[in-house]
Amino acid sequence: MNSLPQASSPIDSPVAGKGDSNAPPVAAVALAYQANQAAPRVVAKGNGLLAEAIIARAKNSGVFVHESPALVALLMQVDIDKDIPSSLYVAVAQLLAWIYRLENNLETKY
Repeated sequence: MNSLPQASSPIDSPVAGKGDSNAPPVAAVALAYQANQAAPRVVAKGNGLLAEAIIARAKNSGVFVHESPALVALLMQVDIDKDIPSSLYVAVAQLLAWIYRLENNLETKY
């Protein structure tokens, strides 16, 4: 989680999934991507209080938080400091492109 404050690129993003009161505790996964990397990388993940800390740190650092329980469930299977699997490239690329458009006040087409 130490790399979260270093998230300066507009396409670094935690992905958070929240459920209702009958659902499991909150889970969060933080992703980072730089142009020189082959793929986005999982830089932090956790459940419960750790997830809440990841989300709070991201928000305090001005990093966008997106809620997607299905994507979080898949990303939770990726080890920390590992690239996301190629099977998630399209989903994560679409998310990062959408975030980029939001943060740069560009028209969104989603």
